[in-house]
Order: sequence, then structure tokens, then C-alpha cells
Amino acid sequence: MKIKIHLKDPDGVYDSRNEAAKASLKNMVGLSENERKALYEIRREEIIDQTSPWIEYGEYVTIEIDTETNTAIVIKKD
Repeated sequence: MKIKIHLKDPDGVYDSRNEAAKASLKNMVGLSENERKALYEIRREEIIDQTSPWIEYGEYVTIEIDTETNTAIVIKKD
């Protein structure tokens, strides 16, 4: 049996994308605060673009669980 679960979590999606952008800068040394802020914004926009095929309106995600194969996948938005 396949079960689709639709989740709405605007804060979770927003926070996760921001945390990923921050983590990508973690090991970068020698940047000024202005450079770090600019690079953070660029990385954050890239992450939003890369994850947008699965996230609708910045907050909806659909997971499909297959109980026969014991797997789960995130469904691309329509």
C-alpha cells in the first residue's frame, strides 16, 4: 500500500534552508562580516532554488510511504 502524507511546516522549511546556508560557511575563514552576509544570501537563494522542486509555497511537502517495499520518498510538486 502507498500512503501519501502532506505536511505543512513553514518554519521548518525556512529554518532548515537557513541552517544549511550557515553550515556551508562554517569552515570559511578570513571573510569580513559583509562578505559573510553576502555569501550567506547567495547560498540561501541557491538552496531555495535547489529544493523548490519538492517544496510548494515554501511550506508544503508530500511524502509517499510504500508499506510493501518499506520505503519513503518525497514527491516533486506538480
